[in-house]
Amino acid sequence: MPQEASPLKVTIMDSVKDAMRAKEKERLNVLRQITAAIKQVEVDNRTDLSDDDIVAILTKMTKQRREALEQYEKAGRDDLADIEKAELVIIEEFLPAQLSDDEIAEAVQAAISEAGASSIKDMGAVMNVLRPKLQGRADMGAVSGQVKAALNK
Repeated sequence: MPQEASPLKVTIMDSVKDAMRAKEKERLNVLRQITAAIKQVEVDNRTDLSDDDIVAILTKMTKQRREALEQYEKAGRDDLADIEKAELVIIEEFLPAQLSDDEIAEAVQAAISEAGASSIKDMGAVMNVLRPKLQGRADMGAVSGQVKAALNK
């Protein structure tokens, strides 16, 4: 008996239908990229993805867009940068609400205590505690920087 699709996947599929009805070509294009990425992982792993798995895919997609956006801005290609910004907004609609800097700092301190970390050598243990809690809700690169700063004190 097939398992139910994740609520996030259902939301994304509904958004595809809505974009088709509204004839929103750009939005539809991005939504199809999202569904293709999800489908690719499902086929590769022969499994239905959970919301957490889909959030991980969306997080990866946002990271790719941010990196491309940075490159386009450095190259003075505002036309391409604008496309990346628009895609980023659409992808981020499906991610959980982003945490504030204070909430991230609080989570970092709690994870350091939980992992019993005392030096930079313990950074991996701290990140292992944080990753499942913050994935999709914070830029893990920035979180890593905060952990490093906190452990270097």
